[in-house]
Amino acid sequence: MRLLENASRFAGNTFAVWVLLFAVLGFLYPEGFTWITSYITILLGVIMFGMGMTLSASDFKEVVKQPKSVAIGVAAQFIIMPLLAYGLAVVFQLPPEIAVGVILVGCCPGGTASNVMTYLAKGNTALSVAITAVSTLLAPLLTPSLVLLLASQWLPVSAGNLFLSIFQMVVIPITLGFIVKLVFREKVEQSVKALPLISVISIVAIVAAVVGASKDRIAETGLIIFSIVILHNLLGLLIGYWLAKVFRLKESDQRAVSIEVGMQNSGLGAALAAAHFNPIAAVPSAIFSVWHNLSGPILATIWSKKSTVSKSNKGSIESKSA
Repeated sequence: MRLLENASRFAGNTFAVWVLLFAVLGFLYPEGFTWITSYITILLGVIMFGMGMTLSASDFKEVVKQPKSVAIGVAAQFIIMPLLAYGLAVVFQLPPEIAVGVILVGCCPGGTASNVMTYLAKGNTALSVAITAVSTLLAPLLTPSLVLLLASQWLPVSAGNLFLSIFQMVVIPITLGFIVKLVFREKVEQSVKALPLISVISIVAIVAAVVGASKDRIAETGLIIFSIVILHNLLGLLIGYWLAKVFRLKESDQRAVSIEVGMQNSGLGAALAAAHFNPIAAVPSAIFSVWHNLSGPILATIWSKKSTVSKSNKGSIESKSA
């Protein structure tokens, strides 16, 4: 078990490297990964089941403790990123499949990686987990509605089918994971440290499969998709932080909201795009997964160092005044 925990910790710490590496491998050797496309839904279910096993009642208590902060974070998640995605699709006059893919990932809830990034950034991790949990549970209703509202001008959208898919891929696995944790608490607590390894393998497999299946279209449009994904993510991080500041949340809450808004559940976006639209529509989600696992650690490192310097300066001032 110790070996598995160490491997899991290593995989979590080097997540961005593995995602980037297998995205490149998927592009160079698509035949080695395209077979995985048939299992994307199952892989996402495994990730969500693991998320359910990490949830506890205390995560939802934060909603009661910090209703304002949670509400701001969830509202920002489902307003800022969808509108940014729509705006980028219009301004850059994207092809229909890519436009829908960008909007779809923008309408997804936050991903579990945001909780880790918030912790590393010395943000309010409890708030981050609460926002992720609430936004994920609201996703079956809000994500299909937003995609229908914003993307139907490019391609036909069935909100009902999207709802069923999200319910099957997200709500059911999370609920089962939560129940398993309640029933087998001790065993789950012993094995939960291995979950990052399983999540990393699943996300990496999804990204490689999507990239491999869309190799030719990526060669044609990869630069514009990558540019839009970077803009989408960076603007989400910036506007999320600014909005939290406008509402006068404390600094640690501002960081949590910023990261929650900027980092999406790209695995869900890729699964929905592959199931309901053209495979190329899943590419923005795949690239988003690569990029936000690069930008997230960079931002977390900057904020972490800033906190360390601030503490050091505060300690120096207090020692001088003493």
